[in-house]
Parts: sequence; structure tokens; C-alpha cells
Amino acid sequence: MEQQPSPRLQRLSVVTAGFGQNMVLTFVSTFLLMYLTQYAGISKEGLLAVTAIMAAGKVFDALNDPIMGTLVDKTRTRWGKLRPFILFSALPVAFFSAALFCLPSGSEALKLWFFGVCYILWDVAYTMCDVPYWGLIGAAFRQEGERAKVISYVRAFGAIALGLATLGAPWLAKLLSFSSETTGTGWSLAAIVVCVVGMGMFLLAFFNTREKHNYADEPQVSLKTMFAAFFQNKPLFLVLLGSILGFGRNIVQAGGAVFAVIAYNNEGYFTLIGGAIIAGMAIASFLAPALLKKVSDKPLMVISSLFAAAVYAVMYLLGYQNLYVMMGMIFLTGLTLGIFTVVQTTMIASAVDQMERKTGIRNDGIAFSSLTFVSKLMGSLAVLVFGAVLAGIGYEKGVFVTDGMKDAVYKTITLVPAASCLISVVPFLFFPTAEGNSSRKTV
Repeated sequence: MEQQPSPRLQRLSVVTAGFGQNMVLTFVSTFLLMYLTQYAGISKEGLLAVTAIMAAGKVFDALNDPIMGTLVDKTRTRWGKLRPFILFSALPVAFFSAALFCLPSGSEALKLWFFGVCYILWDVAYTMCDVPYWGLIGAAFRQEGERAKVISYVRAFGAIALGLATLGAPWLAKLLSFSSETTGTGWSLAAIVVCVVGMGMFLLAFFNTREKHNYADEPQVSLKTMFAAFFQNKPLFLVLLGSILGFGRNIVQAGGAVFAVIAYNNEGYFTLIGGAIIAGMAIASFLAPALLKKVSDKPLMVISSLFAAAVYAVMYLLGYQNLYVMMGMIFLTGLTLGIFTVVQTTMIASAVDQMERKTGIRNDGIAFSSLTFVSKLMGSLAVLVFGAVLAGIGYEKGVFVTDGMKDAVYKTITLVPAASCLISVVPFLFFPTAEGNSSRKTV
């Protein structure tokens, strides 16, 4: 029997693990397009291939995530069903995340083949780490008040990790370039450092946590019964649909660095843009548990989404010429994004508890595989839309940037998110309040 770590050590380890994981994910999602276009020499035609590869990866994800969730739920070991996947996924995630920033020299076809293989394998590895991580939060912290607090800390420090990676990665890449100018080799070395450190921290979720539920003596549940319980969970599917429709929330993160180059001819300006949204996310994540004590899930989700849509629309009207005004507006969208991520996760964790009470089946793996799939889908749709716009306006490194190009990209990071947030409200309006209020507990 493994020794039970203290509750404080478990909380600290889970939050630290999420911090490391978010550093790696942020590095990949924020700087991959910039690395491909600015340093790996991918042309505008190649960029279309990149977006197609990412789209194909998401189709593959449609099968990969539920398969991984099922595999987790069917696992029985002395370590539990979730922790083993955290242990064995850390190295593959670190390796393939770094490989995406280490494209070989040679023809563009070779680079695209290398990228395609690494991207699919990265997708598989990241699913293997992400699904059990979020399921572990629900399994290790069964009291809803404590769980909501842990989730808020994970999201808040995830936002801080996002900030450190977003703001620090360009400087780290320049430092590791060992020259006056940032190079592709500098970005490759920065990716290796971030991935090794980040996934090393992630391993703490294996070593210093324990699953409360004893799965070793629990009889295996058939796949038919397991999936029947999953598909009966209407509140879960409403949360997932609302999240997918709100994919525009991620466009600033996906394309902000490239936008800074196009609009201001200075990728370093993205540190200011990124800092504004990250500050908003971190503050809102810390405040979310207190808000959930006052306002239930449904109205909080609806109000924050409507507010985000309004802020994006106003940001478009104000324009991008005044960087500091835009930063203030982005800070406001960061507040709404922080609230969204906390409430979204607590809703799904509560939905798992509800189904366990109704059916006796606890399907952490399948339920949280849907969360990880939706999170990756939101990010990929953001990259897909932004990449398609770049290809459509004919942007590539060295091209003369017109005012029309700048306006098209600015519309993409303002009007698209505004419409997306507005549409995402619809599923949440149908969220059953009686079940959705389960997360409104004393924190």
C-alpha cells in the first residue's frame, strides 16, 4: 500500500504539474505558426498544408480522445487507473513537442512530412497525459468545494505559466541563438528546455497524489454500459457544445505573435498583448470560486460570454493603432476567459459525480477525454481560421504588408471571437439549472 501524501502536498503537486504542462502547451500553441513561417521557411502554399495537417489531426482526435478515455476507465493497477498514464506520457510529450520546433533542413516537402508525423504523434502523446490529469483532479479531490478551489488554482497558475512561456520564450530563444538576432536554432533549443522542465514538473502529479476511489476491487464495466452512461449526460454535452462554439476565444493566443509582426513589425510587442490577457485570466481564475458562491454556473457562463463578445466588438471599433488601449480591452477578455475555463471544468467534474450517483459508474476517463478533445479542438479551430486568413491574404515572411492585410488580420482576432462568444451562449441557455448548480458549494 502506497503512503498517502498530505492533502497540502497533493494540492501543491497537482497545481505544479498543471503549471509545467501549460508551459509546454503554451509554447507549442502560441509559437508554432511563427516558427514555421518565420524560421523554418514554410511558404504560403506550405502553410495551407500545415493547416490541413492540423485539421486532419483533429479528425484523428475525434477517435483518439474517446479511445484514450476508455482505456483509462478500463485500467486497473496498484497505482490506480489515472496515475500510470501520467507517468508514462511525460517523456513522449516532451520529445514530440520539442520535435515540432526542430524541422530538418532540406526541401519543403521533407519539412512538411516531418511536421505531419510529429504533429500526429504529439497529439496522441498529449492526449495520453491530459485526459488522466484532469480526471485525477476529480478522483483525488472528491469534495466539490475543495475540488473547485484546486481547479481554480490549476487554471490560475496555468495562466501564469502561459504568461511566462508567452513573454519569456522569445527572450529565451534569442539568448540560446548566441547571436544578435533570434535564429531557428535558438527556437529549437528553447523548445527543448521548456519541454524538459515542464514535463519534469508534470511528473509530480504521479509521485505525490493518490486516487480516492479503490478501483482494484471494482468489477470491470462493459463498454456498452460505460458509453451508455456517457451519452445520457445531457449537461455534459451542452457544456461541450458551448465550448466548441466559443473557439474564437483562443484566436488571440494562436495568432497574436504573427499579428504583432504584421501590424507593428515587432514580434516582441506580443509580450505586451499576451501579458494583458494572461493577467486577466490569472485574476479571474483566483476569483472564480468566490463568484460561484454568489452566482450559479449557468448565469455566470452566459454573462461572461456575452461580456466577452461585447469587448471584442468594441476592440474592433477602437482599432489597433493605440497598442495600450487594445491591451486594456484584451485584459477584459482575459477576465472572461479565466472565468470560462474554471466554470467549464467544475461543470464537467460535477457531471461525472452526478452520473456516478445515478448509475454507479464513474467514467472520469471518457468524460475528461471529451474536455481535452474540446480544448484541443478549440485551439486547432483558432489556428485553422487564423492560418487560413494568412494564406488567403498571401502573407509569408518578407512579403510587403499592406493596410488591407493588417485590417484582415485584426478583424480575425476581434470580430471572429465576438461572433464565436455570442453564438456559444445558446447551448448554455438550455443548461438544466437544477443539475448545473451542483458546483455552487462553499469554497
